[in-house]
Amino acid sequence: MSAVPAPDSGPDAGAVWHYGDPFGEQRSAETAAVLVDRSHRAVLALSGADRKTWLHSLCTQHVADLADGASTENLTLDAKGHIQNHWVQTELNERTYLDTEPWRGMPLIEHLRKMVFWADVAIEPADLAVLSLLGPDRGAPDVLDALGLAAPLGATAVSVGDSGGFVRRAPGHDALELLVPRAEKSEWQRRLTQAGVRPAGIWAYEAHRVAAGRPRLGVDTDERTIPHELNWIGGPGVAAVHLDKGCYSGQETVARVHNLGKPPRMLVLLHLDGSVDRPSTGDPVTSGGRSVGRLGTVVDHFELGPIALALLKRGLPADTPLLTGADSEVSAVIDPESMPPPDERGAGRLAVDRLRGRL
Repeated sequence: MSAVPAPDSGPDAGAVWHYGDPFGEQRSAETAAVLVDRSHRAVLALSGADRKTWLHSLCTQHVADLADGASTENLTLDAKGHIQNHWVQTELNERTYLDTEPWRGMPLIEHLRKMVFWADVAIEPADLAVLSLLGPDRGAPDVLDALGLAAPLGATAVSVGDSGGFVRRAPGHDALELLVPRAEKSEWQRRLTQAGVRPAGIWAYEAHRVAAGRPRLGVDTDERTIPHELNWIGGPGVAAVHLDKGCYSGQETVARVHNLGKPPRMLVLLHLDGSVDRPSTGDPVTSGGRSVGRLGTVVDHFELGPIALALLKRGLPADTPLLTGADSEVSAVIDPESMPPPDERGAGRLAVDRLRGRL
């Protein structure tokens, strides 16, 4: 197979974009099983007795007592509640593993190291490659055998091989993620290919992600994005923000929006006009000549055609005619199934309305 590299101008530069049949790879991800090499992601390892309680004090997720083998998503916010970092976190064998976007690895290390002070915590890059298994056949007997598993993987990550690798269920979506030493990556790819898993590029992964409405840091977010706009609110293993934990940077914004207000924007799926050139991430989305949002990931899907994620003004009706692209030349429509549920007044807003006689 001929590996086609991802565009140098995109967020996945250096990764494999596809192996010559991008739509076939996407179809296999829906009907069989594919293996996507995401080893361009940055992986960190935290050690030390204070690592969990220390990280708990900095982030949005409740991880002070994260059980061995548990995985979750996590964030850091600035003082105004804007998203700074997003990572997937796994606790295993007295170490905490964080994997994040390729360009956020060193900034995240530097940020965390500045916050250590007197805690017993060490933060180092981990020489691990991330491989993602998508598709309904990822739990087939031959695949499990290739992974060294006697039964389908449950909620708990387990070690694989003899060199510190592990496999976990991906938090928030239906996939398995294999984190293995980079020196062993080719051997794991060979094992899984021989077990019937088809290699697929990042294009297949991104099409799967966008169709599912899962946002990506730095692509579907900007400097103003807050967690509520991305539906990253919930409990451990469900989302990236836990509403019942102690103080952290940006918590005031999270609490205020949850209790009193509404997020200013919403993440939706757009269907794009396929007869013109594709728009780009960051292009404005307009309606009636006025800006109503920002375009995120743009990708061609084997069934849905050209689609994209977008952050749009909250409350915009699903049938609003939209245009996007650098010159507003691309028509777009909102997928109504991607719209967030109707806004419900939080407890704080209800209390204010009662006080003012609005109820």
